[in-house]
Amino acid sequence: MSFLQISWIIVQILIGYHLVLPFILYLIYKIKGKSKRFSERGFQGSRENDYAIIVTAYEQTTLLPAVVDSILKLNYANYLIYIVADKCDISNLHFENEKVILLKPETVLASNTRSHFFAIANFKRKHDVLTIIDSDNIVDPNYLKEINVFFDLGFEAVQGTRAAKNLNSTYACLDAARDIYYHFYDGEILFELGSSATLAGSGMAFKVDLYKECLGELDISGAGFDKVLQAQILKKDKRIAFAKEAIVYDEKTVQSEQLINQRSRWINTWFKYFGYGFDIIYKGLKNFSVNQFLFGLILLRPPLFMFILSAVLFGFANLFISQEYSIIWLIALVVFVISFYISLKNYPTDKRIYRSLINIPKFIYFQLVSLMYARSANNRSVATKHNGNNGV
Repeated sequence: MSFLQISWIIVQILIGYHLVLPFILYLIYKIKGKSKRFSERGFQGSRENDYAIIVTAYEQTTLLPAVVDSILKLNYANYLIYIVADKCDISNLHFENEKVILLKPETVLASNTRSHFFAIANFKRKHDVLTIIDSDNIVDPNYLKEINVFFDLGFEAVQGTRAAKNLNSTYACLDAARDIYYHFYDGEILFELGSSATLAGSGMAFKVDLYKECLGELDISGAGFDKVLQAQILKKDKRIAFAKEAIVYDEKTVQSEQLINQRSRWINTWFKYFGYGFDIIYKGLKNFSVNQFLFGLILLRPPLFMFILSAVLFGFANLFISQEYSIIWLIALVVFVISFYISLKNYPTDKRIYRSLINIPKFIYFQLVSLMYARSANNRSVATKHNGNNGV
C-alpha cells in the first residue's frame, strides 16, 4: 500500500469517527446506566449559595425587561442581578427592585469577559457563584435551584440546558434541533460518562474564584470566551456538571442574515480554539483522566455541517476509488442519523422541529455561506441582533 493510499485512509478515519462516536458513547451510556447521584429529583441541597446573575447586553436593550422579569420570578432568594449595558442607551431602562443593579461602562467593552469582569468589579457583596445569562434569554423559575444542586455536590462549574424560546421559523427550529443534539451528547452523556459538559455561552454558572482564576489574566475579544473558559477548567482536570433541569430559554435566529452572521462567528471560533483539544487529550493520557480525554476528543470535532458534507464528499469520491469504502461511509452516515434521532427522542421535542428537518440542506447551504465569512466574522457583527420578525 502506497503512502498516498495510507494518507487517504487516515484522513477518512479522522473525519469519519465523528459520525459514529456519538452512537458509541450512547451505547456505553446505556450499558453503564444513569447515575442516581445526579438524577434524584428530590435532592434540594443543604446550602443556599449566594449568586451573582450577570446579564450582558450589547447595543440592544429591548429584551432586557423580559429577562429581568423572569429572573425576579426565580424560586430562590439569595441572588443579585447585575446588568452590564455595554454601548447601550439606558435612558428608558428603569428597574425598581433592589435586587437589580444596572451598570453602564464609560467606555465600550465589546467583549463578554470584559463585561463579566466589569460586573465582578462592581459586586455589592462577596458572592459564592456567578451565573451568565444573555439579554435575549428567559430563565425558568427553578433555574437556580437546579444549578445549586450541583454546587452542593462539590462541582465548581455547571452548564444548564438552553431550550428554544421561539420556534417561529425553519431556521429557529433547526437551530433548536442542533441545540438538543449537543445538549444530549456533549452535555448529558459526556457528564454521565465521567467527563464534562461543554459550555454553551449562557445558562452556565461558576464559583466566582474559579472564573477569576481561569480568565482573570486573559483579555478575550470576539466570540468564543466559553471555549477558552472550558479549556482552562479542563486543563485543571475539574469537571463541568450538566444540569438538565436548569433551563434557560434562548432566542433562536429567524432570518438568514442572522444565521450567517452568527454561524460565521461560531465557525471562526472553532478554527481559533479547536487546537485546545490536542493539549487536553495529551493531558488526559498523561493523567489517565477520562474527563480530559473524552472532552479533548469532542473539542476536535468540526461543526456538524462540515463533517457531514465531508462524509458525503468522501463517500462520493470512493465510488471511483473503492466502492467498499463508499458503503462504509453510507453506514457511518446512517449511524449518525440514528444518533441524531435518539437525541431528539430523549428530549421533549416539538413537532415543528421534526417537520423542519426536511430543510437541513438549506440550513447547510447558509452555513457554507457562513464559512466564507468566517475569517472576518467578528468584524461583521459582535452579537446576534434579534428583531422579533418571523423568518422562513
